[in-house]
Amino acid sequence: MSGSSIPNLLSLRGARGGRGGRGRGRGPGGPSSGPTHDQTIQGTDDDAAGSRLSAVNAGYLADPYAQFFVENLAGPLRGDYPSSTEVRVRVCFRRAWRLTSIPGTYTRTVALDNLIESFLDDPDGMQSGSKQRQIISLGAGTDTRPFRLFPRAGRPEVVYHEIDFAVTVRKKARLRTDIPTLLISECCLCYLETSTTKDIAAWFEQKIPNLAIIIYEPIRPDDPFGKMMTSNLAARRIRMPTLESYKLPQDQTQRLRDAGFEHANALTVERIWESWVSTDEKERVDRLEGLDEVEEWKLLADHYVVAWGWRGAGFAMDDANGA
Repeated sequence: MSGSSIPNLLSLRGARGGRGGRGRGRGPGGPSSGPTHDQTIQGTDDDAAGSRLSAVNAGYLADPYAQFFVENLAGPLRGDYPSSTEVRVRVCFRRAWRLTSIPGTYTRTVALDNLIESFLDDPDGMQSGSKQRQIISLGAGTDTRPFRLFPRAGRPEVVYHEIDFAVTVRKKARLRTDIPTLLISECCLCYLETSTTKDIAAWFEQKIPNLAIIIYEPIRPDDPFGKMMTSNLAARRIRMPTLESYKLPQDQTQRLRDAGFEHANALTVERIWESWVSTDEKERVDRLEGLDEVEEWKLLADHYVVAWGWRGAGFAMDDANGA
């Protein structure tokens, strides 16, 4: 089975630039005064890689591979934005993003790592009858997670696929359908039309009986902070169709249930920080830089969600508190 047969994921780079995943690199296109839509989306990985390396350098995360994927650390927001009378909201947004990007990257990583470990927490195959696990990362970009997963002992055999722009990763093939599989969309599906994301989920659902999924996306576009967030994205010519379709955590939960997943949960990054990160770990992180802008951090973290669901063999961590 070839990864290129997945509908509308690798083949969306048609008229008007298409809708890409979180994949990176240089897309095709003729001469232009600015970047193509694909290049703009691909450029978001530079931001993510820079934030990840900053989190590593500050002591939040242990990732020896992050340094190899950053050429020029330019910060989480690039470019100038037009002035506005909404001074308070704008200043709050920009300060929050600048000052909390590292804690945000940390909490986002903790959330996905915990869920992935839970998915892999069946080394003897007692739950599913298989000692193997498969992970498919949509729009993987420069994510270093597979490098961190493979060296660790005491886990099932892991088959790891990354699907992205051809210029970023090689064409993926030989996806298996007979073993429990985890599908990861870390700010990938949000760039596609809602109908297309449903087609992609349906494709995997039809092929793989034991399927789990993790989605990380922004939410709450209608409050003042959310409006500023979408305005800044629009200034970079970035549009997220699913942000309008799934505005709240419960919308993401229903999205997974509608897609055929028997179990579904969703938590904001702020809730994950409060519920999943231990007191000792919070104290350790706070000692690193001493985040004073707590309310701004909570505001930003409340505008991102991690949703997860499964059908068949899923996560050992079943409840919404991460227990």
